[in-house]
Amino acid sequence: MKLLEAISTIAGKYFAVWVILTSTFAFMVPGPFLGLGNYITILLGVVMFGMGLTLKAVDFKIIFTKPLPVIIGVCAQFVIMPFVAFAIAKLMNLPAELAAGLVLLGSVPGGTSSNVMVYLAKGNVPLSIAMTSISTLLAPIITPLLLLLLADQWMPVDAVAMFMSIVQVIIVPIILGLVVKKFFPVAVKKSLAVLPLISVAAIITIVAAVVSGNAATIAGSGLLIFTSVMLHNGFGLLLGYFTGKVLGQDEVNRRAIAIEVGMQNSGLGVALATAHFGPLAALPSVLAAAWHNISGPILATYWAKKPVINRDEKTAVPPVGVKL
Repeated sequence: MKLLEAISTIAGKYFAVWVILTSTFAFMVPGPFLGLGNYITILLGVVMFGMGLTLKAVDFKIIFTKPLPVIIGVCAQFVIMPFVAFAIAKLMNLPAELAAGLVLLGSVPGGTSSNVMVYLAKGNVPLSIAMTSISTLLAPIITPLLLLLLADQWMPVDAVAMFMSIVQVIIVPIILGLVVKKFFPVAVKKSLAVLPLISVAAIITIVAAVVSGNAATIAGSGLLIFTSVMLHNGFGLLLGYFTGKVLGQDEVNRRAIAIEVGMQNSGLGVALATAHFGPLAALPSVLAAAWHNISGPILATYWAKKPVINRDEKTAVPPVGVKL
């Protein structure tokens, strides 16, 4: 068990490295990975099941005690990222599937690896966890509506079908995770240290499936897609921070909001794009899976060197493992 825990720690710590290595190998030798596309939804369900296993009632305490920063953060999440994606798609004149895929990336909830980044950045960890949880629970309604509003000009959007997909791959697994935790707390507690390994394995398998199926397209337009993803992430981090600043939030909250807004649930983006728009539309989310886990640690390391006034929010215990 200790060996698995050690491997799990390494898997979580070097997640971005595994994504880059897997992407490169799947691009150069796509054959072995071509059949994995059929398992994307199941794999994402496994990741979200793990999220359900780690959720605690205390994660939602801040919503009732200090709701304003949560409201600001979640609203910023679902306003800044989809509209920035829309603007980038227009300005860069992206092909239809890629444009829809970028808007989809901007419309999904925050990625849960952001919780760890916020902790490292000396930000408000409870706020980060609450934002991730609330945006994830709101996703079945808000994500399809945003896509209907912003992406329908490029690709047909079936909002009802997308609602059902999000419920199946996010809400149901999270609920199952909560139920299992309720009835088997001892077993769950023993397994928590291994969750990062499971999450990383699931995500890199999803990445390998999409990259291998789109190797030719990546060779032709990879730079264009990667540039759009980098710009999207950069504007999300920047605008998230200044939204918090303009609305009177202190430094620990600004850092949490910035990272939460800038880092998306790229796994969900891959699954939804593949199911509803086509494999090409999944490429922005695939590249985001790697890039967000490079830009996030860089920003977290920078902020870690800049002390902030000590507050109860930022002294919270870091999240268990790395959930993606």
